[in-house]
Amino acid sequence: MTIVIAAGGTGGHLYPAVALAREFLLRDPTAKVLFVGTARGLESRVLAHEGFELAMINAKPVMGKGLLGAMSGLCALPVSLGQCLSILRSRRADLVIGVGGYTSPMMVLAGALTGVARVILEPNANPGMANKAVGAFAQRVFLAFESAANSFDRAKVRVVGTPIRKAFLESMQQSREKSGAPHLLIFGGSQGAKAMNLAVTEGLSELMAELPHLTVTHQTGESDHARVTEAYRRAGLSARVMPFIYDMPAALREADLVVARAGAMTVAELTACGKPAILIPLPSAIYDHQTKNAKVMEAAGAAVLIPQSSLTGSLMARSVAEIIRSPERLRAMGTASLSLRRIDAAEVIVRECYALMGGHDDVNRSVGATGA
Repeated sequence: MTIVIAAGGTGGHLYPAVALAREFLLRDPTAKVLFVGTARGLESRVLAHEGFELAMINAKPVMGKGLLGAMSGLCALPVSLGQCLSILRSRRADLVIGVGGYTSPMMVLAGALTGVARVILEPNANPGMANKAVGAFAQRVFLAFESAANSFDRAKVRVVGTPIRKAFLESMQQSREKSGAPHLLIFGGSQGAKAMNLAVTEGLSELMAELPHLTVTHQTGESDHARVTEAYRRAGLSARVMPFIYDMPAALREADLVVARAGAMTVAELTACGKPAILIPLPSAIYDHQTKNAKVMEAAGAAVLIPQSSLTGSLMARSVAEIIRSPERLRAMGTASLSLRRIDAAEVIVRECYALMGGHDDVNRSVGATGA
């Protein structure tokens, strides 16, 4: 069996797809998995690290890029569609999985044109335009949040959560040695986050005064790495500062509190591990979906939401200190976070995909899923 997964651009699209790929291989080690992406995203770096093959197409983003960017993206659609058709035919694909973003729509459409089974995964509380645009061509729609269901044909929908890598669950089962010093994990998504990095570095003196024994792991992104590293050195705060964290399960296992954006993948991983968090949604995220994701955590008592417009170094330092200095609050937030987790999403999706490929009919007649 050959599975083609269109996912890329950001870790929020890529890592759920990696989790799915590994689940397919766990069920059938002889299966072949091909990822499709572009040179723009981080997929070439991450997939090489994960050991998966990547085919490139010339897709470009349409949303959020202004008029000229949108026109360039629209002009690229016929080219990328032709490339997707060629990939499906040459690889004799059995299944197409679209995970949103600008690499996904033409691959799902190509699957419909060639009669290949096709599904989409929407990890956000508010669906992106890419998935909504091709929802009619998909035979199954897998959602992380019930709130996204109204954007799709209910007969095709399964609300399953976000697929996460099993390494997170295995990591949480391992005991971790605590030195007694609280540990803070900070990451701004796969590309880092300048606003978060700036607030952290501006608040380091206050944070040191409030929590002198605090240790930190901080993912900065490439562009801010040198500056943030120097800020920690000057402050004298014990920190591991890196451009990108490949072993996020280990980083989360060590953390007592997490400061992060609120992408769907981040929320899924935090809840899988039962970690309390301070969430700073990316304000430029299309449809403000990160704020909606963060509000789900906040409503459950698992996170504190700080809008980026309100973010300062002093507020960051105070918020971290208030939570870490209250063990009862940390425990309560962690318990609330754990209550939100869905850890079987990848298994459910793979099982549904096998059932779909065993069906005999096309798009609508082959769908027997209902909202869950």
